[in-house]
Amino acid sequence: MLMLVTADNLVQMFFGWEGVGLASYLLIGFWYHKPSANAAALKAFVVNRVGDFGFSLGIFGTFLVFGTVSIPAILEAVPGMQGSTIGFLGMRIDTLTLLCILLFIGACGKSAQLGLHTWLPDAMEGPTPVSALIHAATMVTAGVFMVCRLSPMFAASPTASGVVTFVGAATAIFAATVGTVQNDIKRVIAYSTCSQLGYMFFAAGVGAYGAAMFHLFTHAFFKALLFLGAGSVIHAMHHEQDMRYYGALRKQIPFTFWVMVIGTLAITGVGVIQIAGLPQLGFAGFFSKDAIIESAYASGTTVGGFAYVIGVLAALLTAFYSWRVVFLTFYGKPRWAESEHIQHALHDAHHDAPDAEDAGHDTRPHEKGADQVAEGTGGYHPHESPWTMLVPLALLALGAVLAGQLFHEAFIGHHAGHDFWHGAVFFDPEQVERMHAVPLWVKLSATTAMLIGLLIAFYAYIRNTDFPRAFVENFRLLYAFLLNKWYFDEIYNALIVRPSMALGRLFWKKGDEGTIDRFGPDGVAAAVVMGNKLTARIQTGYLYTYALVMLLGVAAAITWAMAQ
Repeated sequence: MLMLVTADNLVQMFFGWEGVGLASYLLIGFWYHKPSANAAALKAFVVNRVGDFGFSLGIFGTFLVFGTVSIPAILEAVPGMQGSTIGFLGMRIDTLTLLCILLFIGACGKSAQLGLHTWLPDAMEGPTPVSALIHAATMVTAGVFMVCRLSPMFAASPTASGVVTFVGAATAIFAATVGTVQNDIKRVIAYSTCSQLGYMFFAAGVGAYGAAMFHLFTHAFFKALLFLGAGSVIHAMHHEQDMRYYGALRKQIPFTFWVMVIGTLAITGVGVIQIAGLPQLGFAGFFSKDAIIESAYASGTTVGGFAYVIGVLAALLTAFYSWRVVFLTFYGKPRWAESEHIQHALHDAHHDAPDAEDAGHDTRPHEKGADQVAEGTGGYHPHESPWTMLVPLALLALGAVLAGQLFHEAFIGHHAGHDFWHGAVFFDPEQVERMHAVPLWVKLSATTAMLIGLLIAFYAYIRNTDFPRAFVENFRLLYAFLLNKWYFDEIYNALIVRPSMALGRLFWKKGDEGTIDRFGPDGVAAAVVMGNKLTARIQTGYLYTYALVMLLGVAAAITWAMAQ
């Protein structure tokens, strides 16, 4: 990652780009004995190869046009390329638009944007710290960084910027809708990552590159906090990840509960806007996400208005699924007895109690006896994680609380371009002024959406717990559509994976084995065997036979010599 972010040329950037991809492949497949982990790692690697093909073409095209791979030299020459065209697939296309879209395809693969996002949820097969590392700080944010690093190129192409805005907004709403129905706690947070990346991209698309990088910065704190908090919950629940088998954990693991609440307050954007001269106060996501939504409105473009509406709606869904995680996990009645993981833990504890204690889980029934154990617990008693897990949570919680408050002026303030960025990204002071000058109802829209999402989650999972079941029964098709992730995997499997596998089998059986091997090495080997059988018949073992062959050979040689 350091190689990527410190690169001053596209070749070094690509080297770091592939490095984080390789590292992610190895980390996702960390549990090499699990077929699902191996499949997830392979899927991540292959999908990213598709995006990296576009990124490679973008680098080749940039070198062809500018004659250099030096990023400062390329960005300095961008104004001179505006309005020029280049031949591509038999057409004449605006040069900068083509290059930016090709580069953005690479960002779509690396940062899991709509179309190339399918690897991201499956990446949860890796250990939870790996999930936090990949989703909060490294691999998935590399695409956003690349777009912001090359922001003068994208800013010079309104068409490419419009594409980035649309794809980012579409990804934000897609992932948010899917996250509302997932039951795996890590998978919900994974789709949350996908949605937040959409925010970052449409911020870059409307020209708010400072806001995009600011959200990337704050997102690292609260998303790593949520993932590691989820890992602490999973640890307490003996590796159970299905939230339907949680409940009533806030008193069992209070520290984890509070840091998860802090992470949820940060990602949902809880805060108070500046009114009547009072200072703005809020968690990290309040400053960065609201800045993105306000920038989209302030852009004044049609695609920017679309991104604003989608951003507000996604903020509502974000609040809903984030608080759904909190309510299902820490409130209500315990549902631990229904978990197979818990039952296995209890079974193992009865057979090998010391091992259960060594593993850090107290699986013994309560002292009052099994008949007096709280209903729904199954006799299982979760314990808080050790300090080695809680210290990182505390540090990340501190960042989730203070990162936005302390750094918003540096990233997106009136003088940020001069005082902080120093030309590192394309910074338009007028765009910042428009962002700060949006109407009050625009500033309140994200907060209002957040409150609505919170109230819906509270009603559905605290006040009236039968509501989700009734909703599913009334909207079965919608629920199935969202639960199956808009059927992207099924469509890709039918249109791409199966035909590719069939083509591969054809080349393997008919091409490789049926043609190349048959007439190549296997054919030669068969000919040698057949020739050996024929010559073996000549080897009779009789001396007069060998003498006759020798005489015939000598006679033939003399005849040939006399004929010359």
